Amino acid sequence: MDSIGGHTATGGRRRRVLFFPLPYQGHINPMFQLAGLLHARGFAVTVFHTHFNAPDKSRHPAYDFVPVPVSDCLPEGSSDVFQVTVEHILAVNRACEALFRERLAALLSEDQAARDDVACLVADAHLLTLLDVARGLGVPTLVLRTGSSACLRMFAAFPMLCDKGYQPAQESQLEAPVRELPPYRIRDFPSTTSAYHGVISEVISHIVTAVTTSSGLILNTMDALESGELASLRRDLGVPVFDIGPLHKLSPAASSSLLLQDRGYLEWLDAQAPASVLYVSFGSLASMSAAELVETAWGIANSGHPFLWVLRPGLVRGTSPSEAEAPPLPDGFDDATRWRGVVVSWAPQEEVLAHPAVGMFWTHCGWNSTLESVCAGVPIMARPCFGDQMGNARYVEHVWRTGLTLDGELVRGKVEVAVAALMGPGEPGAGLRRRAQELRSSVAECMAKDGSSCTNVDKLVDHLLTL
Repeated sequence: MDSIGGHTATGGRRRRVLFFPLPYQGHINPMFQLAGLLHARGFAVTVFHTHFNAPDKSRHPAYDFVPVPVSDCLPEGSSDVFQVTVEHILAVNRACEALFRERLAALLSEDQAARDDVACLVADAHLLTLLDVARGLGVPTLVLRTGSSACLRMFAAFPMLCDKGYQPAQESQLEAPVRELPPYRIRDFPSTTSAYHGVISEVISHIVTAVTTSSGLILNTMDALESGELASLRRDLGVPVFDIGPLHKLSPAASSSLLLQDRGYLEWLDAQAPASVLYVSFGSLASMSAAELVETAWGIANSGHPFLWVLRPGLVRGTSPSEAEAPPLPDGFDDATRWRGVVVSWAPQEEVLAHPAVGMFWTHCGWNSTLESVCAGVPIMARPCFGDQMGNARYVEHVWRTGLTLDGELVRGKVEVAVAALMGPGEPGAGLRRRAQELRSSVAECMAKDGSSCTNVDKLVDHLLTL
């Protein structure tokens, strides 16, 4: 094997990496960014995918796509986004197993050269069943974990947390610190009540098993953010660890957004003063009640700041993401904010956060959004909803100190106070902005030619060629 003109090759043929993303926006994006990064290093790319949230093939003409056409396996009968999501993850594993085995076996049986060309399967850490299928057919596997290394370290320690009584959580103990895993409190874990404990334990166990039985772990993070957590994983997991983030900055991949991005706001944003705009987006899955939407709207309006608000269909619990229109805003909101703000259904977030007019990001604190904010040097107002978002928010406020968390009941007065604190000229806003810029600079060093992330990309390529 050698690399000729940047192309990893075997006998003149490009080595091929197979990919299987979990079919959610926050997981699809980093998987396609990783595919773009490895394709730029000379690997051929084949993407296996479900029909649910299928990627747009036209955006990636150089890739091969293999559909795994399972029937719809979304759970019914619950409006709880968290419960539906974790149950759907387990259902995807079950539904895809047989068909994925069939499709992968067909690809490998085309000819001996095709089998030899396949370097490995890179699958989302949630897809343990499919990783087992690949290994059963003789294909090495690597795992992409799309969350933080701190979150994975917590997942690996989950049995200990249960043994010590931290999980399932007691309502009266939510604020208690977890001394074995600072800076976490009990409330910062994905499972906070016994209602979710069983299914969450199963998903976490699958993730840890997927990682520890693979030929390597790929993390969308970097040494500047999580040096201690990465060192802990390298010490404890027993597999090679490649922290190659931030993927959205290092990868040349085209957009893999599942939602149509509205770009009509750009001229308005260009006209705003530097660091004056409040950007609000709660991602593709987080939700709120109708009452919370009203409080959010009036909190934004009463803050007095220019704003760009992503108000996507399905944001309000009980409404469908497939609805054509976003939920209605309260009467009087448009008149109160005329000429001062823009509301869109979806936005190209990386571009928004990089715009000099944006001064603050109100976010659900999903890992992709957190990374994008860190890379842009924009302070965060965090309103986490479920999963790893609470832990991400804890790191934002107490480790990196680049933002504040909006805890408790969501009311307009609390929003006004938080926005004023973050965007005002004094403290804590000035300190948060300063630290956000310092962290941005540290991340940029990781992305430099000899930085840790670029060095780990080289190590990952070398590792793939040994499989």
